[in-house]
Amino acid sequence: MNGLPAFIPDPKICQLGGRGLLLPFSNEEASWRPSVRSILYITLLLYTFLGVGVVADKFMEAVEKIIGKKRRIFDEKTGRERTYMVWNSTVADLTLLALGSSAPEILLSVLEVLKEGFHGGDLGPSTIVGSAAFNLLVIMSVCIIAIPGGEVRAISNMAVYHVTVVFAMLAYIWLLLIVQYIT
Repeated sequence: MNGLPAFIPDPKICQLGGRGLLLPFSNEEASWRPSVRSILYITLLLYTFLGVGVVADKFMEAVEKIIGKKRRIFDEKTGRERTYMVWNSTVADLTLLALGSSAPEILLSVLEVLKEGFHGGDLGPSTIVGSAAFNLLVIMSVCIIAIPGGEVRAISNMAVYHVTVVFAMLAYIWLLLIVQYIT
């Protein structure tokens, strides 16, 4: 040997000594049969999905209550009270759509940063860029293909669409600058 220490890769999560963020619970777990570990992990995963579903339902109840707020205002021109929605439903819908479609990537990035001792890794930015590309290309393609032949769909409120497009393009340009030039 030339005096340099040999490179020993870290063990995989499923091997003895391997560690993930939460699993395995102990080093003993690596000696369990794979079928037992699979059942345990799938059960924990399903339980986690159930918890996410409960939290999402509660969140949506609160959002619906907030978005559904109405205000009665006296209109001096007509001499009558008019009812107005406090929130613009289109803006609220777009915000929920953005949050719902980006939440998994954001959570994955936060977990990676926590695991790496508050240093960035490759996984978070990669999933965010991949998800953005998927949302832009695949979801829009499916929406276009899903319209039956001979039918036409039109955007009724072009102002909201234009705002969405402008800010989406600014976000992609910002992402390009960050990934290519700043870091």
